[in-house]
Amino acid sequence: MAAAVVVAGEAMAAAAGTGGKKRGASRSWILFDAAGEERVLDADKYAIMHRVDINARDLRILDPLLSYPSTILGRERAIVLNLEHIKAIITAEEVLLRDPLDDNVIPVVEELRRRLAPSSATQHDAEGAEEDESPFEFRALEVTLEAICSFLGARTTELESAAYPALDELTSKISSRNLDRVRKLKSGMTRLNARVQKVRDELEQLLDDDDDMADLYLSRKLAGAASPVSGSGGPNWFPASPTIGSKISRASRASAPTIHGNENDVEELEMLLEAYFMQIDGTLNKLTTLREYIDDTEDYINIQLELFLSSGTVCLSLYSLVAGIFGMNIPYTWNDNHGYVFKWVVLVSGLFCAFMFVSIVAYARHKGLVGS
Repeated sequence: MAAAVVVAGEAMAAAAGTGGKKRGASRSWILFDAAGEERVLDADKYAIMHRVDINARDLRILDPLLSYPSTILGRERAIVLNLEHIKAIITAEEVLLRDPLDDNVIPVVEELRRRLAPSSATQHDAEGAEEDESPFEFRALEVTLEAICSFLGARTTELESAAYPALDELTSKISSRNLDRVRKLKSGMTRLNARVQKVRDELEQLLDDDDDMADLYLSRKLAGAASPVSGSGGPNWFPASPTIGSKISRASRASAPTIHGNENDVEELEMLLEAYFMQIDGTLNKLTTLREYIDDTEDYINIQLELFLSSGTVCLSLYSLVAGIFGMNIPYTWNDNHGYVFKWVVLVSGLFCAFMFVSIVAYARHKGLVGS
């Protein structure tokens, strides 16, 4: 693989005719092309728009200073991809990834460097492989989807490892420290759940619309624009993805006579998206299970509190009943010359009610109804 070449002050925007307009702030991008070359670009937004032929609205989606949800957009010559920290533009021949020095983006850069290297034709011949290679944009898209699914899955695993012990500790001992700890974990879970849900919804939306998936076939559109419709057959961009282990039979591919005859065939991309949809859906299910566990823990704590309050209310009601009966203006023969008896009645009834409350709590703990 060719070494990275640092290109400072990219001058591509000069051809865009921006004239005396104020230039946008330069941003750091790293570029990978189909030949295995890579280089760092310090280009402004006009240079990027001119290079990949997208409008300013699409480019704003990738602005880290603006809060845009996860999005995958298919354009005529590019795929605009905003998935959390992964902000990229994919064309049929190159990938531009924003902020390559970010700690979360560095693993994506390494994976793109490894996976987008051109395959060795000699090795293919030696193995007797006759199947075509996946389109460049699909390999790049697969790297980004795999990276974001793995990233969100790792965050979910970290949250689980911290949340379950905290919830169990809260169940055994209710304290302000444990309650505050669980509150923070629940807030983090809510935010993470929203992020995972958005990525899942974006993949589901793509899978539900064949036209949107067809827009992502950049190589096919490029080949179709370069070659007129003919019966002699055209390039086939429906190979099997080596990552998800799927294969399309040679007979199916041979039955597709022309590029335009296959323009609605999105089976390859559909299988790719389904694989990562299932992965992100599994992550969302983990978060759902965690949310249910938190809700169950809250219900359990509420039951404990209600048990304490109900027991205390019963005991106080009984004490108030006794005090109320003997406090009424009713003549008692045993109280004529012994007024101190009323004090003993109140004292004994109070001790009895306190003993009854302690007994109820002790019984509940013995049966495991409340924590120790």
